[in-house]
Formats: sequence, C-alpha cells, structure tokens
Amino acid sequence: MNSYDVTIIGSGPGGYVAAIRCAQLGMKTALIEKYSTLGGTCLNVGCIPSKALLDSSHHYDDAIRHFEGHGIEISGDVKISLEKMIARKDKVVEQTTAGIDFLMKKNKIDVLNGIGSFKDATHILVTNNEGVSEEIETKNVIVATGSKPSTLPFIKLDKERIITSTEALKLKEIPKHLVVIGGGVIGLELGQVYRRLGADVSVIEYLDRIIPTMDKAQSKELTKALKKQGVKFYLSHKVSGVARKGKEVTVTATDKKDREVTITGDYCLVSVGRKPFTDGLNAENAGIKISERGQIEVNDHLQTNIPNIYAIGDVIKGAMLAHKAEEEGVFVAETLAGQKPHIDYNLIPGVVYTWPEVASVGKTEEQLEEAGAKYKIGQFPMRALGRARASGDIDGFVKILSDAITDEVLGVHMVGARVADLIAEAVVAMEFRASAEDISRMSHAHPTYAEAVKEAALAATDNRALHS
Repeated sequence: MNSYDVTIIGSGPGGYVAAIRCAQLGMKTALIEKYSTLGGTCLNVGCIPSKALLDSSHHYDDAIRHFEGHGIEISGDVKISLEKMIARKDKVVEQTTAGIDFLMKKNKIDVLNGIGSFKDATHILVTNNEGVSEEIETKNVIVATGSKPSTLPFIKLDKERIITSTEALKLKEIPKHLVVIGGGVIGLELGQVYRRLGADVSVIEYLDRIIPTMDKAQSKELTKALKKQGVKFYLSHKVSGVARKGKEVTVTATDKKDREVTITGDYCLVSVGRKPFTDGLNAENAGIKISERGQIEVNDHLQTNIPNIYAIGDVIKGAMLAHKAEEEGVFVAETLAGQKPHIDYNLIPGVVYTWPEVASVGKTEEQLEEAGAKYKIGQFPMRALGRARASGDIDGFVKILSDAITDEVLGVHMVGARVADLIAEAVVAMEFRASAEDISRMSHAHPTYAEAVKEAALAATDNRALHS
C-alpha cells in the first residue's frame, strides 16, 4: 500500500495548488481526480472556457459594431463560425490542463485517477472507471471536491434545451432566444456571449437587481450597459415553471405584483448558483461533519472535526471563487508544515467578466450602512479619462469608500474596461491599510484606465478629483 504525507481529493485550483505547495514544502503528496483531465470546474467547464468564449465573442462584437468608428472597413459580411469558436475554446482548455499535468510531474506529485472515497480517516480508496479500487494510506487529507451547478426543484434539466453553464459552453448553434434564469456572474457572462453572437437574451432575476452581492452602484451601472447592448431584464420575478415542447422552452414567472409573465425561447440557461459537491466521498466513514447546506464544516484553520482532515474551496463556506480556493490550498499546506499563514477574506476580490467588467473588494456601501459605519465616497467616471475615450470604452466608474475619520480604504468597487486587472491595485492598497490619500499621492501612468483609481481616491480624500 502506498503511503503519503498528504492526499488531496480534487484537482481544481484549490486542490492542485495545495498539492504543489505541499510538495514544495517537502511532503510526499498524492492528488486524486475522478476525471481524465486535471483542473476541476474552473479549467474545464468554468473560468477558462467561459473567458475564451467571452474574448472570441468580443472580437466579433467589435468587428460588427465598433471597427467602422475606428476607421476599419470590412468588405462583405462578417461571419460567425460557432464551431471554430468552440474548437478554439477547447484548445485553450487543453493547453491549460496540460500545463497542470506538467506542474504535477515537475513537483513529483503522484496523480491518481478515480473517485476518492474515505475508508477511514487515514485510508482512501481510489476507484477507477472500471470499478477497480486502490487503497492508499495518508497522514493528512485535504478535501477539495468543489461544486456543481444548482437548479430549482421544479426544473428538469434535459441538458439539451434546458441547460446549465456546462452545456452552454458547447452549444452546436447560436440560440435565437436564450432565457437566463439568474442574474449572477455566470448567467450574465454566458448571456453576453450569445447576445454578442446575435441571440436575443432575457435575464430573469428573483431579486430587484443583478449581481446582488456586489455594490448597488455596480448593479445599476452594469444593468444600464447591458440594456444598451440589447439584453432584456425581468427583475423581482419569481420563476414558477420551465417547460419544453420540441425546440421551444417556456419559462413562467410572477412579478412583484403577482402578475404572471411567460417568456419563450429556444434555450433556457439555469444559472441560480452552485452547491458543494461531496457525492461519493463517503465522508461519514471518516466522521466528517457536513452542514445542512451540504458544506463541510471547518474551523479557522480550515480543519474539519477530524484533526488530520482539512477542506478548502467551494466545498466549504464562503464565496465560490477559484482564487479563494487557491489561497486556502496554500494556507492548509503551510499550516501542515508548521507555518502561520493568514487569509483576509475581506480582501478576496470578486470579478464579473462581462464588458464592461465589474470588480470589487472590501465592504460595499450597503454593508457599511448596515454596520452604522461613518464613511466617505469618492467616485470617478471612466468617460472622463483620455484613455477610455481613445479606446471607446467609456462605461463605468471607480468608487472608493474610506473611513470618515482615519481615511483608511474600506472598499473599492469598479465597472469598466480592464477593471478585473485594476482591482489588484485596490487589494494591495487595502492589504497595507492604505488611506485614500495614500493612493491619491501615488503617480499613475497617463493615459491609463488606472488613473480612475487615483481620481476616485482624490475625490474621497477631499472631493478634489482633477478631471471631473
């Protein structure tokens, strides 16, 4: 029987990063993955493929809507090959997952293919596709089994016309009308992909705004931008039924006045969040506690009630973000090595990769109001930037919230071009407990989108933005 210092179950961003860090710290490490490729949801059917399609559709959208304004004339029709777009996406995924294979070999990590399940707290069975099991012994275990798409109890997913994000990444045709249930990150990103390619897109959201966990100003700005692009929104609508007849899908919902609304399309994307995945883990054999929400319960050290077993990523509490899982993977590896790592969950940024992009870190204005905190607001519009006007990407803003007395930055919320990258500046500033004035006194290259951060900081400092 093979024996390991640590075994990780699940090879998503949390799992494979945990494996690498454990190996770097001198532990004999095994990584168990039930699928034939490493990388989990993020690399195979999540972050990476969705971004590949977003980029491809963005190029097409630019060609038909923006090139002429830049003096670029195209003779003849601009045509879409969805088949080639999907093929390119698949190639990007293949290259990325191959990179993980390389990292496993480089770090001398044993990759075991099959379903990992607990025999007890220190013994794991790895069962391959043929049903053959191999037993391994391990001192420590990190559970990183991730999540899967949620649905509503009355919706029957046929994965053909009534689909999840997984199927939306490999459609054979561009929908005529895509109905999206859920106004969160995944639904909006994939909705925008197909809107750009010519589909009518309707988004149905139970709450009164999209991206409801982010700052209200961001919800409002993104709604306005997507409406300009032709996306229709049904906010404060409760879905009560989804039915398919042939190639037609009918979604029934009621608005806040209890009036029934019927929306018909040829595809329905059910995007109502994700839920922890522990199927086949046999956690009970190890005595691991799982909450009513299906999450593995952990303490501040990400340790379960069984001392040698840890859990990270989507399978535990907190935001379901790849980079959160990565930080937790490193945290557990370094804890096992006797180090004293730290994660500030308040400083894990959230991003929506629509265009304009949306990015956020720290407290929202609604959270500060609820806490009774005294704060200042500095906000600067992207359209006031020379760089934004030069590129034609003028939607959005940067909003900085700082403490009314100390001026410490409490939250930064952005909408605009490349804010997915710009948010890192805010994370660094807040990690070092910078004030808005600190940011305002740092030189930002001109012309850049980053200047909006400086200007918002100036606005928060003494209401003295220079260009608005």
